[in-house]
Amino acid sequence: MACNEPCVCQPGEGLDNTMNDQCSGTQAEKISAEIAALAALGINDLKARWRELYDTEPPPRISRELLTRAIAYRLQEREFGDLAPATRRLLERVADDLSSHRARPNLACKAAPGTLLIREWRGKAHQVTVHDDAVVYRGKRYGSLSEVARLITGTRWSGPLFFGLRKPLGEAHHGAV
Repeated sequence: MACNEPCVCQPGEGLDNTMNDQCSGTQAEKISAEIAALAALGINDLKARWRELYDTEPPPRISRELLTRAIAYRLQEREFGDLAPATRRLLERVADDLSSHRARPNLACKAAPGTLLIREWRGKAHQVTVHDDAVVYRGKRYGSLSEVARLITGTRWSGPLFFGLRKPLGEAHHGAV
């Protein structure tokens, strides 16, 4: 089926479907408008909407952004269906592995040789090419990305952090993306 072809649900569809099932553009437009309207709601209205959709109190310290995302997800879930059971089981296994420390999130990603890293710093783009045993910046070889980051900024930096290969520790530990 082409991306632009309309797909219409029959009456009763959309309640127990999985997220992969498609519904009419009208339903999608309705949900999109409802989600867009969430941005105009105050925090108390968002919490009231949470109570309607989840039939429970929202967490006391939930951020406005997370509250809005959770409400948007539930609206889509009700209209288009839940996750497929296999997807739900996979997510539960991943969560169990992470909570039992059997699997650790990869905090750093090693760039493959030949990778070109580009970082804008103070209005100027800086390019570094990764090699097996070094990195090249402005035609000169350096032993690490941290050396290059220090040269660019004038202060000590984690090279992988500076070039976006690693997230700050706070984000890695708290699951933020």
